[in-house]
Parts: sequence; C-alpha cells; structure tokens
Amino acid sequence: MKTAVLGAGLSGLSAGYYLLRRFGKPLTIYEALPRVGGWVRSENRKDGNFIFESGPRTIRPVGEAGANTLELVEELKLAVKPIPRSHVAARNRMLYAKGQLCLLPNGPKGLFGVLPPFTKPLYKALLRDLFTKSTPVKTGDESIYSFVERRFGKEIADYAISPMICGICAGNAQEISVRFLMEGLFEKEQKYGGVLKGTLYALFQNKEKDSKEGLFAQGQPKLYTQALQEKWAMYGLQGGLEILPRTMRKYLVERDVNVQLSNECRNLSFNSSGAQMTIKDAEVPVEHVVSALPAHKLAPLVKQQHPSLCAELLEIPYVDVVVVNLQFQGNLLKQDGFGLLVPPVEKLPILGVIFDSCCFDMGGNTILTVMMGGHWFEQWFGNRPSQKQILDLATSHVQKILQISEEPKFSRIHTLHKCIPQYTVGHKRRVESIRNYIKFFKLPLSLCGAAYDGVGINDVILSARRQVEAMQ
Repeated sequence: MKTAVLGAGLSGLSAGYYLLRRFGKPLTIYEALPRVGGWVRSENRKDGNFIFESGPRTIRPVGEAGANTLELVEELKLAVKPIPRSHVAARNRMLYAKGQLCLLPNGPKGLFGVLPPFTKPLYKALLRDLFTKSTPVKTGDESIYSFVERRFGKEIADYAISPMICGICAGNAQEISVRFLMEGLFEKEQKYGGVLKGTLYALFQNKEKDSKEGLFAQGQPKLYTQALQEKWAMYGLQGGLEILPRTMRKYLVERDVNVQLSNECRNLSFNSSGAQMTIKDAEVPVEHVVSALPAHKLAPLVKQQHPSLCAELLEIPYVDVVVVNLQFQGNLLKQDGFGLLVPPVEKLPILGVIFDSCCFDMGGNTILTVMMGGHWFEQWFGNRPSQKQILDLATSHVQKILQISEEPKFSRIHTLHKCIPQYTVGHKRRVESIRNYIKFFKLPLSLCGAAYDGVGINDVILSARRQVEAMQ
C-alpha cells in the first residue's frame, strides 16, 4: 500500500511509525515546515545549562495511552527523566486566587479542612453530589462547567475545574464539552443518578475493564511496568521533549521512510484508485492518505471536492497561546511545586506558570514558563502587542505573584497561532459525523491527531496507532 502522511508533528510521525510497523514501505510523510515536531519545541541553552520548552515538557505514564507512549519511548531507546509521586513537583500544585498563592490539596486529608480559595471543606461538594438529583441531558452533552456546577457547586467549577481546563487546553470551561475530560463521570451520573453513586455501583458490579488488555495482550511494555513500580507521576526526556520527534524522524528515515520537509500539500482529491495530492506544483497519486494536520489546515484541501466535509472540519475551533520562557539566576521560588494556574474569574492575562526548574535540574537557575491568551487571546492581545509589551506583562505578573524582585536574565516569547483545538459541547458527535462522512463516501482518508481524539501527547500518539490499525 502506497500511503502518504500529511504532517510531521507527533501524530504524523507516529502514524508513520505504526504504518511502517504494520504494512512496511512505501511511505512518505509531508511536512509544510522545515522541521518536525509541530508545537513541541525545546531550546537547550548550553551557556546556562537549562532548557526552554515552548510546548509540552512532561508526559504522564497513565493508562493504556501512557503505556503506549512508553512502548514507543522504549523502542526509540530514549533516556527518560522520571518524576515520582513523592517529588515536590508532583505533590504541589497551586492556584493564584483572591490575591494569594493557594496550595491545592494533594491527599484525602485535604477534603476535610478549609483551604483557600475555597470557603468550605471539599467533602461538602461530594455530599452535594450524593444528595443532588440527576438532570437528564437530552442533547447527550453539556459544558464541563455546567456539569461540575450542577453536581459539586459553583465554587468547585470556578476554582478547580475552570483553571484545570486553562492548563490543559487554554479553554473556557463554560464552552468545553464534559466529554473532553469527564465522559465516564458524566455517563455514570446520567445512568445512575449521581457521580459517586455511579462510581460506587460500577466498582461493586466490577464492571470496570482492564483497559491495557487491548493493545498489550502479550504483556505491557517494560518501561510502563517500571513506571508503575517506581510510582512515576510524570516524566521528561533527556535533552528536552523535542528529542522525541527528532528521534522518530531519524528512526523512520533509517528505515527508508521518506520524510519531506518544506513540502506543503495544497490540494487533496479522491478518485476510484485512491487520492491525488498537490505538493508544490506536482500532482502526487497515492492509495491512502493519513492526515495528521489540524482540522483547519485539512479543511481547505478538501473544500473543492467535499465542501460539506470542509465545513464540518472548520467547526472545530482553535485558540492562540502566548508562551513566555523566563530565566532568573539562582533559586528564587519561595514555594516549590509543578506550577500554578489562574482561575478565569480572577480576570488576569495569564493562564498559569510552570516551574520548570522544580521539575528538572536547570543548573541552579529559576526557569519559568508563563502561558497567556487561549480563549481570551483577543481580549488581552487583540491589538498585536510588541514582544516587549508581552514580556513586560508576563514578567510583572510573575514578579507580583511569586514575590520576585529580580529581572529575568534571559527570555523567549512564542505566539502559537491556532495551536490547541477546543473540544466544545458536541465535539464527540462532530468527530463521529466527520468520520462517518469519510466512511459513507469510502474516501481513502484517515484522520488522527489533537483535533479528534485528545490534545495530550499520549492521546495524539495513540490516535495515530488506532487509525492505522483500523486501515484495511
């Protein structure tokens, strides 16, 4: 089977990896940019012995998707940097709310005290769920904010769920589908009348299946077993996360996979023998196309032949994010941890701050990553501010929140346009409709990546694997 993959981000490279493993050659990956990795970008500063990450920096070794990524990491022989659950970066996560830095509870004891920004013990939110009647949702979906507010109260929705959504997808919890993160809880509530009731009933009935059986019938990856035994909370990679796509490219090229950079697909049409791609000015025929492009990039390629498919793809919205990396000399943090999130109700221009130097050794420097924009990008950056304005805004808020008086010695600013898809209410049905269209018209096209099956690193890699395995 002569197959083409569009996009050489993590999902596209993963699609190449699984296509090679399943079908062998010939296989070509086309990437519009002169580099692989998509939004994953690591800048190693040898002069200061630290790394700036403008995209993700850690991976969680959780469940089937986490095991799948570790299998890939193992195959590529990459050096991992584990962060165990006992590590301060795993234990301490914070909010900046009501004018103070608030440490979030990290164990059962935290349910019973009153910890700011909350005004009552968290166990009362659980009791609320236990005694609140279920409300049938006729559309089969609602916002995650609405769901949490219904079950656990407005305070939990404002100060727990909303900032978490900011941290994961830079989105507005009042628009994001409950099925994005809490599909299982939502379905239990709809079926059994409550989240706790449904969870307890499912445990009692022993209906929870071991999700690892499907992919790893022959035994789980050694690295995943190690992660479980050593209780990893998350892990990074030696040299920064960009080492993953770079090594994947090297692995594929060494096995005669053609990875073409600076080669953008400009049109995509389908016929009885497969697909026709326009790459630069050449027409390239293939039997099957795996698109790992963002939905908004794929849409115009199919518009001429399939305008309704184009329209459905464009219904998946994206947000812009500003990432500011800061380096300060010495250890300036008064409270170590993974970082902090800022609830949208605080109406501040930053979404959160990651404490990189608490997660990994950064040569005695304080390395911070400030995330801004997302759903609120236009509100804060609509007039195209200068790099200096962005840096000043990020620095001033970091200095105030973390009580740092020094100026950063080194910084990097990245504006990532349309970088994170938003799983707004109805997303699951939207994706089903897109894939049903492809199936109905028997298009030799598979879709994988962050637009469809989850926005995390584990999600996009597993998305590629599942779409390849579904191919005939």
